[in-house]
Amino acid sequence: MFQRSVFRQVQAARSALTASSSTSASLAVRRTSQLQTRLPAARPFTQPFSRFYSTEKEAPKEAEAAENAEDSVQKQLEEKDKQIVDLKDKYLRSVAEFRNLQERTKRDMDGARNFAIQRFAKDLLESIDNFDRALLAVPADQLSAAQTEENKALHELVAGLKMTENILLNTLTKHGLERFDPSEKVDGQTQKFDPNLHEATFMAPSADLQDGDVMYTQSKGFRLNGRVLRAAKVGVVKNA
Repeated sequence: MFQRSVFRQVQAARSALTASSSTSASLAVRRTSQLQTRLPAARPFTQPFSRFYSTEKEAPKEAEAAENAEDSVQKQLEEKDKQIVDLKDKYLRSVAEFRNLQERTKRDMDGARNFAIQRFAKDLLESIDNFDRALLAVPADQLSAAQTEENKALHELVAGLKMTENILLNTLTKHGLERFDPSEKVDGQTQKFDPNLHEATFMAPSADLQDGDVMYTQSKGFRLNGRVLRAAKVGVVKNA
């Protein structure tokens, strides 16, 4: 009987402990829920985690990086300056070459225009020389004699030849072809031998002239727009 009573007391104590523990647990739950309702909802921490370091060691690195960047910019500027100088030099050379090309083209065009009749003029020189030969074939005493019925035809022929020769020379002069005679005096002085204008066919002494003077013209010379088309064939004085 005693054991049963003890067992019953133990069970009653256990049940009392269980009830008290459940009651305390329910009270804790209620208090927790009341606190949650009173407190605002917790927000998640979204800011990134940052770690702070000492700047004493980073300062030299930043200075070195800035210096390297400045050197890089300076090199780029120097390269650009070189490119500018190179492009300017090329531009000036191109302009100079273009101007030289313009001048050469102009000279070529002027030369082609001025000397276009050069070959044609050379072919006419023999015909002009034939006029001189025909006039020289007539004796001077017959030309100086008075005109009569007998020599009328001769005078008219010579006059016609001279007129034709003058018309031909005037026409050629309009196109830049001119004839020059080294035996003619300039300002009362005998012309000197000029190798650029004359061709010496013989040399002979002359008491009235000096060495190098032109004493005789075998064939007259011609110039086309200032350029010697044919040198005059002359005889030159040589007294020594």
